[in-house]
Amino acid sequence: MSNADTQLHTQNEQNLVKKNRKYARFFDDGDLSHIPAQKYAIVTCMDCRIEPAAAFGIDLGDAHVIRNAGGSAREALRHLVFSNQLLGTTQIFVIKHTHCGLSVNTNESIVQAIVKNLGEEALADLNGLEWYPFVDAEQGVKDDVAFLKASKAIPKEISVSGWVYDVETGKVKPVAN
Repeated sequence: MSNADTQLHTQNEQNLVKKNRKYARFFDDGDLSHIPAQKYAIVTCMDCRIEPAAAFGIDLGDAHVIRNAGGSAREALRHLVFSNQLLGTTQIFVIKHTHCGLSVNTNESIVQAIVKNLGEEALADLNGLEWYPFVDAEQGVKDDVAFLKASKAIPKEISVSGWVYDVETGKVKPVAN
């Protein structure tokens, strides 16, 4: 173990370094462009049960994968505009999933948990943030697709479609386009 490794405080930090060394040993894609080769972006949830590259067949360098709590297109809008306007993406996939944590919470329940766990002062840093909860994944996808199609920040010629990924089967199904 090197001197830098002795600064690692958690098992997860140590694992990150160990796994990265293994990955870097065989890494030979350093010449890939930052512009996605397949010219699309995916908005999906940060849920640890979803591995977008494997689940959706994305090779390194193919697409932008934008992840956030709930796979919210509203929250991802800034990233989608950058992806399209500066990096040339021409297609957007919105992919929510079954059994999402945001589907069983409300803005109020999230704020209550924050206040309980972090105190009232923590709300100041989160002032004005929306959590974008939804009850039904399919309807949430349809709402996000409609939002993107109505947005003046997303050109009309951009293809936008919506999908639901089933965390129990690993299958994805189209629900909006």
